Amino acid sequence: MSYQAKPGHQHRDFESRTKAGVSTRSLLFGLSVLLNVVCFVFILRRSHDLTDAFSHGIFFGDSWYTGLDKTPSTSTVDDAPAERSPIERCPTPSPQPASPPTPINPWASLEVSEISQIEDWLFEDARGLNLTRSTESVSSDNAIFLIEAYYPPKDETLAYLEEPASSPPERFARVVIHHGGWTAPVIKDYLVGPLPITSRTTIRPLVEIYHREDIPFNARGLSQLNELPEFLAKAVAPIASAMEELFGGSIRGQNNDTLVAGMSGPFSFDGQFRRLWMTWRRNTAGSFILPVNFYQYIDVSGTDPSQWKILKTMYHGQVFPTIDSFLEAFHNGTLIRHEDQADPNLDFTWTQRKRIGIDRDLDNLSGPRSVSFSGLRFRVDRERQYVSWMGWGMYLGFDRDMGLNFWDIRFRGERIIYQLAPQEAIAQYAGNDPMQATTAWLDRHFGMGSMVRNMIPHYDCPQEAIYLPATTYSVLGNVHVEKAICIFEQDTGKPLTRHYGYEEGEFGAIKSYVLTIRSTTTVGNYDYLVRHDSSYMQGGYWNPKQDGYGARIQETSMGNLHDHVINYKVDFDIAGRANSLLRTTTQQEVISHPWLDDDWGQEVIQQKITKEYITNEDDALLKHPLNFQGNYALVNQDVKNAWGYPRGYVIHPGYSPIHNTVVGSKRLLNNANWARYNLAVSRRKETEPSSSTMWNLHLPGNPTVDFHNFFDGENITQQDLVAWINLGMHHLPQAEDSPMTKTNIATSSFVLTPLNYFDYDISMELRNAVLLHNPERQGDAYSFDDYGVKQDLTCLPEPPSPFEYLDARIAGPDGNLGDSERIADLRRASEMFLRVRVGT
Repeated sequence: MSYQAKPGHQHRDFESRTKAGVSTRSLLFGLSVLLNVVCFVFILRRSHDLTDAFSHGIFFGDSWYTGLDKTPSTSTVDDAPAERSPIERCPTPSPQPASPPTPINPWASLEVSEISQIEDWLFEDARGLNLTRSTESVSSDNAIFLIEAYYPPKDETLAYLEEPASSPPERFARVVIHHGGWTAPVIKDYLVGPLPITSRTTIRPLVEIYHREDIPFNARGLSQLNELPEFLAKAVAPIASAMEELFGGSIRGQNNDTLVAGMSGPFSFDGQFRRLWMTWRRNTAGSFILPVNFYQYIDVSGTDPSQWKILKTMYHGQVFPTIDSFLEAFHNGTLIRHEDQADPNLDFTWTQRKRIGIDRDLDNLSGPRSVSFSGLRFRVDRERQYVSWMGWGMYLGFDRDMGLNFWDIRFRGERIIYQLAPQEAIAQYAGNDPMQATTAWLDRHFGMGSMVRNMIPHYDCPQEAIYLPATTYSVLGNVHVEKAICIFEQDTGKPLTRHYGYEEGEFGAIKSYVLTIRSTTTVGNYDYLVRHDSSYMQGGYWNPKQDGYGARIQETSMGNLHDHVINYKVDFDIAGRANSLLRTTTQQEVISHPWLDDDWGQEVIQQKITKEYITNEDDALLKHPLNFQGNYALVNQDVKNAWGYPRGYVIHPGYSPIHNTVVGSKRLLNNANWARYNLAVSRRKETEPSSSTMWNLHLPGNPTVDFHNFFDGENITQQDLVAWINLGMHHLPQAEDSPMTKTNIATSSFVLTPLNYFDYDISMELRNAVLLHNPERQGDAYSFDDYGVKQDLTCLPEPPSPFEYLDARIAGPDGNLGDSERIADLRRASEMFLRVRVGT
């Protein structure tokens, strides 16, 4: 039996159900609104401000904050739930304002507007320089290569620092012009000022800081980005097909070319020529360690690219004096080929930084990071580029050649160092091929400051780091890097002092923190104090004849033996400008004491300290004592501490304290003489501002600055002294250098510490410390003093900013940052001669 409802009954049933549904939804909506209001009021009552009320954790859960506000519950089933105390938000990680000693940074870089004003002035007909804009110039033009601040004389600067209300030193600019349009092309360095440009402004040759009158044009820096690629395109066109057949790679001047060129340096011995060995590499990530064992010796002397030529070609040890002779051997079968290089299935992905291998346990979790629960403890004046921390204060400078430098470093207002600045960095290679055997780079030539790029947030620097910008002049324009410098404080993870003792006042520890100021280039990172991080090596092509010059790191790639040495200038002012060089050594002595008994005999073998002052500049070219038995220090003999010792600072060797291994090579003959020593000390002179110049790379036989000329027998007792300190590494390559060298071995440092500068250990003043007191009863907990600084603070840190990385920008004459249309050119300039594509 079935039942079928009538149409009228169906309609009335639908109506009643609809009314009930509307009523139910209205009730649920009202309850939802009421509950939201209650929750919102509860949130506002718990929050300190609306930022907390609308925090990321409210809407996306506690996992964003990794459970910091979760406290373990100790309640049982019968207990009332324990109420959790709200966790306050941490202070915003921004530095408090600093108070520089003077309202003006005397070493500040030129503003873009100042540079534009100088450029316009130089282009005026009244100057008679007949200039062409760098971006439109060729080698045979007169073009500006560099405009930057010229650091003021020390006497004038100290007078201003001592009387900040007085007028600061007048500002001057250093201008470098490539005079390719002259009958006898030459490079000229000029001093322009005073600034800003007025009727008082003049221009004169800057010659007093160099050791030769002329700067040969063949020693010039790279200013025309297209001339060399265009030359290569024409020069290799006759052999392009042969290269493609030999290496399975294209070299047609197209974006998809799979071969690129790289150059060795130096290009000249004394400036009379400009010739170099060129290597060919695979055009992929890590091309520097993918050579194909094909080399050409090229002549790029003078200003006319039509006269440049290939002088010699070498393929796997087979040398050909001309392109025609190479092609003849290629076609007639006398060329001994290496067919495996043309295999289309060759895998070059091993040079990439992409993650490989199996997962490691718990590596899927992000690692620990530092949080300043009480706020940042250093101060920054961004406009004046000034930083202070724990009684220390310093100005920052920045230049094209070497980047970040420091000035007027004081502790509690007393100057210890006037200038701390990198000077030069060499890399001298060895190998059994034309590239490695002839390479001795001096990186200042390429402009380590101009190669600075934005830090990678969370990787180059911790998440709390504070960033400062830098702007350098280039032939493309003014390159602005917003995150060129980072500053952060970190817990070292070990105490500064620590002692376990039984007597009252013996047992305790002091926290150890360091402030790091870091800048990074395409060469490496530079910390104060100091870390050098390597990257890709300049690798060679492996074959058994290379044994002894490095290590095989892949099938046909090797890492070549080389030295890195980096030179720093430290202009000490220890308790004043009059300082002396103190050498302290320990030596073994044999001595007899009549009061010793006969059980052991009266003879004792022990150490004894010897102290002596080095008084002549010629005796101050130094190496660390054997077995590091002793040290060198700069002290002020006329100013002593409470115990009668001259106040001073010791120069300690840090990690990997080396000097250059090879002495006498023609390619590093006199242009890096500073690298022969661990350190050297000379009298400070305005005419000796640096141990090197950008042109020294290409002038080893007759450099513009010969460091040995600084040492001319002068007395260095109680004089204004400069220490030239080296750090670096002997790089003996290994398989683990593939694809990149690690910072655990590519690290070097020196350390400066007080020597009787104070009367006691001033770290005892620090309040981040603990002093433990013995318990009254054995087994009880120790009581302690923490001097009011709690170490168990907690707060809710701000969410880190999302990861973002931006390129450097090029600022126009008006100071506005332009579009990224020249970023490709910026990359080409930064790679210089290391990765040269053929064509335009």
